Amino acid sequence: MIVSVVAGNPKPASRTLAAAELLASTLTGKAPDHVIDVVNLGAGLLSWGDASVSQAVETVAGSDLVVFASPTFKATYTGLLKLFLDQFSTGDGLQDVTAIPLMLGAGPAHYLAPELLLKPVLVELGAIVPAAGLYVVDKLHDDADAFTPWIDRWGSVVLSSANNTPVAAGDR
Repeated sequence: MIVSVVAGNPKPASRTLAAAELLASTLTGKAPDHVIDVVNLGAGLLSWGDASVSQAVETVAGSDLVVFASPTFKATYTGLLKLFLDQFSTGDGLQDVTAIPLMLGAGPAHYLAPELLLKPVLVELGAIVPAAGLYVVDKLHDDADAFTPWIDRWGSVVLSSANNTPVAAGDR
């Protein structure tokens, strides 16, 4: 299983990136195969055909499982992540990719943001999103226990989807 992380925070090496990497490694038991800190793609995101952006898109599209992470900005995901997602074809750009929408925020006010805002765009791009989006309070970004309830509830479903294996009734 190829696991990737995409972090759409305007700050390089952010808490958002750390949280996404921690979620991926806690869920799968291994470090992600690919880590894309979108801010490092720079101005190439503003046009079509940039080689670095195209390579990042191919890497993500070729993954089995991808954590898409963003801080909560103005009650939604960042424009930086949107610029990256705009590089994928509608309907099949993320075909056969199992995606996890992850957002961080200062408090519970935007708890539903990953489910209501980020998940629909991933589905529009063709991703399989078999679980509820995950919202984590940013001060807990490096605490694996903050991810445990979500992993306990959704981990087997997500991994089964990414591995293209059925989930047994008792494992849900």
